[in-house]
Amino acid sequence: MPLNSNRIRTQLSALDSPLGDDPPRLGIVLAAGHGTRIRSDTSKMLHEIWGRPTVERVADAVAGGLDSPNQILVVGIKAEQVGQTVGPRPGRRFAYQENPVLGLPAGTGDAVRVALDQFEPLPQDQDRHVYIVPGDMGLLSPLVIAEFRRAFESQPCDMMVLTGCYEGPAEQNYYGRIVRVPETDDAGDDAGYVIAIKEHKDILGLGHDDAVSRLPYKGRQFSFTRRELLETREINTLVVAFRESALRAHIGAMDTDNVQGELMLTDLVEIFNDNGLDVRAVSAADEEEILGFNVKSVWRQMESIARRRAYHRLMDIVTIVDEEDFFIADEVIDQILVLDKECGPLDIIIGKGVHLGPGVRLDRRVQLGDRCELRGDIVLGEGVDIGLGVRLSTYPGQRMILESSVVVLDGSVLKGNLKIDAGSRIESGVIMTGSDEYPMRIGKEVVVKGTSYLYGCRIDDGLLIEHSVIKCRHVQRRTGTDGGVQPVRYVLPQPEGLDSIAALDL
Repeated sequence: MPLNSNRIRTQLSALDSPLGDDPPRLGIVLAAGHGTRIRSDTSKMLHEIWGRPTVERVADAVAGGLDSPNQILVVGIKAEQVGQTVGPRPGRRFAYQENPVLGLPAGTGDAVRVALDQFEPLPQDQDRHVYIVPGDMGLLSPLVIAEFRRAFESQPCDMMVLTGCYEGPAEQNYYGRIVRVPETDDAGDDAGYVIAIKEHKDILGLGHDDAVSRLPYKGRQFSFTRRELLETREINTLVVAFRESALRAHIGAMDTDNVQGELMLTDLVEIFNDNGLDVRAVSAADEEEILGFNVKSVWRQMESIARRRAYHRLMDIVTIVDEEDFFIADEVIDQILVLDKECGPLDIIIGKGVHLGPGVRLDRRVQLGDRCELRGDIVLGEGVDIGLGVRLSTYPGQRMILESSVVVLDGSVLKGNLKIDAGSRIESGVIMTGSDEYPMRIGKEVVVKGTSYLYGCRIDDGLLIEHSVIKCRHVQRRTGTDGGVQPVRYVLPQPEGLDSIAALDL
């Protein structure tokens, strides 16, 4: 055992929570692989799909679709990073699959075996349903998992596989093929049940196209040529459901006698059939949702699909200037949809390249200029206008509030604990920061312009501040002899370090 294995297990156990017995359903998310073909130091599981790590998206989809918090995340290479990123949650436990780290034969079967060690079976008169899902299916929704769950619960069987349909050329189909009992006169009630899942490499190993693979099924044999298997369109998604008692009883029968040299979960199909158990399959309604990725090109394809879906949710509610170039976090989209339902027409405009991270909240008539970025807990009031390339951000625990009709012009940067009251105007290139100790508070109808930097100040209503650097001060409203409000201009701190500046020796 590597010296750091105990440390990794200790860190993961600190994230664990107890499982509940009700409902008797549990998800296992396979997130142990690093993904060498992705060609990145970052674990494949931590590559983001629409702003969130793919394994986090999968874990949430599984919990939502099963209507159960009970979940085992199997981690391996870069286990600590994956565990810390996903984090603790009630009903969630982590299992450490050590074999991939050591370079030993592993596979999906070994990952599930490790997961089963993390919880005890229910009493003999009860049986839990266990659902296995790969951690790289970042487009998966709770709806797909819920439909799969309902299919497994309504069609009596011991194992069920979620399948997809491959549309491309057979020669480019590298997925495992679903081999079913054919619809023949002598098939009887067995027609449609799954005989085996044949991996692509194992099919190629048959040799020529006319070579025959004879597959036993409950006392009978069915024959398929190599060409028939290669041209089979129904493919394995690696999403599988089991009765827990059957899974525990037979998982030890797997071996590494395959081209991959690994313990493959798909081998349980034939093991179950040999023991008189029933294996069914059901097709996913949405092919995009069952996509997983091993290479950058597919990962980027999935990101494009996520962007398109986000656009379709909003396209008739707000104006998105460029449907190919924007980011709006899922929870912000949800907030916009609720706002539309409650307040009617929104007239929100989102420019090209805008980034709206989690925690941002919009109101009616907000306008966001091209390439502006909002990250953190940021609340925009009605009619707020954000210019080109503006950056708004907060640190955890801080909030930024821009009240109604505030204008922030091009290139300004606002950070931290900050509040701007209604009708104020921050002109181009201004920098403002508020901290926990020194919050930034700007009154109503204030104008800040020129090369100005304000930190931790309180600014009274109606002031003009121009070309000034002011830190941790109360800037008060003063009335001049003419009755007008006295502007604040060219306020600069005393210089420091002048003795370090000398003329060049030429």
